[in-house]
Amino acid sequence: MNETMIQFFHWYSEGEGKLWKEAEKNAKYLADLGITSVWFPPAYKGATGGHSIGYDAYDLYDLGEFDQKGTIPTKYGTKEDYVKAIKALKELNIKVIVDIVLGHKGGGDELETFKALKVDEENRDKIISDEIEIQSYTKFTFPGRGKKYSDFIWNYTCFSGVDYAEGMDSHIFKIKNEYGTDWEEMIDDEKGNYDYLMYNDVEHRNPFVREELNNWAKWYFDETDFDGVRLDALKHISFDFYKEWLTLLRSNSGKNIFAVGEYWAPGYLNLLQKYIDVTEGCMSLFDSSLQNNFHNASNEGGSYDLRRIFDETLTQADPLHSVSLVDNHDTQPLQDLEAPVENWFKPIAYALILLRKDGYPCVFYPDLYGAHYVDKDKEGNDQEIFLDKVSGIEELIKARKEHAYGEQRDYFEDANCLGWVREGDDEHSGCAVVLSNKDAYEKPMEMGERYIGKTFYDALGRFEDKVTIDENGWGNFPVPAGNVSVWIEE
Repeated sequence: MNETMIQFFHWYSEGEGKLWKEAEKNAKYLADLGITSVWFPPAYKGATGGHSIGYDAYDLYDLGEFDQKGTIPTKYGTKEDYVKAIKALKELNIKVIVDIVLGHKGGGDELETFKALKVDEENRDKIISDEIEIQSYTKFTFPGRGKKYSDFIWNYTCFSGVDYAEGMDSHIFKIKNEYGTDWEEMIDDEKGNYDYLMYNDVEHRNPFVREELNNWAKWYFDETDFDGVRLDALKHISFDFYKEWLTLLRSNSGKNIFAVGEYWAPGYLNLLQKYIDVTEGCMSLFDSSLQNNFHNASNEGGSYDLRRIFDETLTQADPLHSVSLVDNHDTQPLQDLEAPVENWFKPIAYALILLRKDGYPCVFYPDLYGAHYVDKDKEGNDQEIFLDKVSGIEELIKARKEHAYGEQRDYFEDANCLGWVREGDDEHSGCAVVLSNKDAYEKPMEMGERYIGKTFYDALGRFEDKVTIDENGWGNFPVPAGNVSVWIEE
């Protein structure tokens, strides 16, 4: 069966402990649809407690079990709810992918005093102060949990930088520690060195930190039996660390844990390939370049040459390491990396990731369920956002499950209309897909000899008329203007 992932949350997912219960309730629906893995948000307690999305990691061992940061449950529910949701999904053969945030920690419990250097925000290699003594919340004692599961106490030696100093304006401070005043090595020179992202930046060169994070990974696996990991903010974390961490996790769990990393670099395929190279192919990456192409194509409309849609993408260059997506929690409207795909183009984009042979497609929660939220825009004004469920999304996911198999023949000769066929295999009949970003179109394509005389219907219901395959195995497959049609044997 074809693998299909869903990101089962978005930045503004409903709080009050509802998400894990919703996932448990939706398990059968997702399985019937053809979803084979669910990517959950960070499940541990964040610095902002019950409001935390999870990316401001506070206590990795608190999965909604301890009274910390003003709450026992996380935004998404209790540990018990979480484990029940995972069990419900796994009983239906849906794999669970957990979100891992190991680059920074927020919400420290106690102030510590240590030496640091102020660095330029735009070039973190540039020191702009003498050595100074600062105080920051770098001591993590987890008073609500105590020493249950782990007695490790984080202090300033576990971090390489902070953005808070008591009594001073917010700035980035490089902590002076036994590893010197250099940041950890990254693969790119963005901002001089982009090791530092936010909060207390974890010092992965500290052997005690590495040991604790390796021990935690084994504990997390033993508690939840997850199948895969989504690794947050890779461009800010030592690539050597994750090579070691994944090797040990796979060894300690006795399971070939799937891993997909977020190295967000739209338009920079070379950086994605370089990262895969330096980590020796130990993980897949989200295809940020393809998402960027979808964003641009949706804004340019009929002037965009669809034949370029896979140019400079990981899905084309290295499909075995590509997780393809249309949108995610960072690209959705009102987020810092906002680059949403316009609604009219989304059925086209989903056809391109779901019904072709390359890449491991990931569906975004609002595209399957819709979403409604309010947040401030860049000018500080409240904006109300309605994200509609994508037209035909269920039919497209089902078509992947049931028909996107076998040899693929492409008909990419037209700038505004692409088509391809999947021939099917011994167990599945195939499909023909046509998409247009401009005019209505009819595309002749070869389905193959096995379909001679067979009739095909449009699974998305755009057309009532059927297409009959002629004596040579060809058919003329129409598509509406600015849309997609998927043709399946009756």
